[in-house]
Amino acid sequence: MADLFSNEPRQPLAEALRPKTLDEVIGQSQLLGPGRPLRLAFESGRPHSMILWGPPGVGKTTLARLTANAFDCAFIALSAVFSGVKDIRAAMEQAEQNLAMGKHTILFIDEIHRFNKAVKFFFNQSLTKFIVQLIGLHHRFSFSNGGVIHG
Repeated sequence: MADLFSNEPRQPLAEALRPKTLDEVIGQSQLLGPGRPLRLAFESGRPHSMILWGPPGVGKTTLARLTANAFDCAFIALSAVFSGVKDIRAAMEQAEQNLAMGKHTILFIDEIHRFNKAVKFFFNQSLTKFIVQLIGLHHRFSFSNGGVIHG
């Protein structure tokens, strides 16, 4: 039994309950059901860039993490609100190092729509070189069930 007063760090409840496999995800059948876009992407064995959108709590972050796990990719998470070109450049350098060791990287960016044109241009250059697969989260749209745009 755990001690209430121990100093051992514990993961937040939301993280502990987060699905570990695609089959543990409840809902999102329009994306994850048989023959649906994300299910087909997972079955293809090849990760790709995408934008996930929807209100908080529909599973966007979970799907991004599951993608990285399913394809055995390194996972780098950034926030467009708190990150600048320096952070992105560091992430790209890490992704290049990962690629040199034979491991692909998924770059996860929350609030991606908040980046300015210079940052978006830098991303486009990196994406065309296939240094990273990009999964961006976009909260601006308010669809009741969330969604995905494949790139």
